Amino acid sequence: MSIVKSDILTKNKPEKSLLASKKSKAGRSNGKISVRHQGGGNKQRFRIIDFKQDILGMPGRVTAIEKDPNRSGFIALICYPSGEKRYVLATEGLKTGDQIICEANAPVKSGNRLMVKNIPVGTIISNVEMFKGKGGQFARSAGSGVILMAIDEKSAQLKLASGEIRLVDSECYATVGKVSNFEHNAVTIGKAGRKRHMGVRPGVRGSAMNPVDHPHGGGEGRQGIGLKHPKTPWGKPALGKKTRKRKKYSNKFIIKRRQKRK
Repeated sequence: MSIVKSDILTKNKPEKSLLASKKSKAGRSNGKISVRHQGGGNKQRFRIIDFKQDILGMPGRVTAIEKDPNRSGFIALICYPSGEKRYVLATEGLKTGDQIICEANAPVKSGNRLMVKNIPVGTIISNVEMFKGKGGQFARSAGSGVILMAIDEKSAQLKLASGEIRLVDSECYATVGKVSNFEHNAVTIGKAGRKRHMGVRPGVRGSAMNPVDHPHGGGEGRQGIGLKHPKTPWGKPALGKKTRKRKKYSNKFIIKRRQKRK
């Protein structure tokens, strides 16, 4: 088992005014299981994150860097001169006492938020808006970032972590730098109990079941799948089946599709 202990995290309690209750539904719809292997877990409170950062032109000071149980990256508590406090996604290198600002033409510094058209080509950005004014939707998990490839008059080309190259409006806002806690994927869970604390219940292999319970089940001893393609418990194709709609409206924004995993 391993954990990541960061020196930049503060030991303060979370800001009460930015907390919300979080009711655990755990993959259930009207009490019936709609997503398997979810349930239980430690009680959590939701941190209200400001993905829009719509306080423009007013510098804010980082008063705390905290671990949010609802997401992989760290969050920063920003205090503005007006007295308002907000949580934002912390970028790599951001620490307590730093100042950040959100403005159309803000300085290109880690943590600052500005329009994509005012960011130099080749810069790594995060929490990028897909549509103007909607708030960040791209690159919000720990260590993730998007490379700004090119800027035209009205649009910008972004290269996502998956390899996909996509167009967004050049007036969309983005945060300079990648999201903090890049070591998140190096964590070893180590024991089943820790996974249960995270709200993940045990999963059973289909090949270990009986034929009545799963298409992969049955056979004497350890058996292979025995089918041309693997299937879900309900007989639908698994592994490699394309789930994206062919005529999805956002297809026109994708210049190059993501690479298929080998």
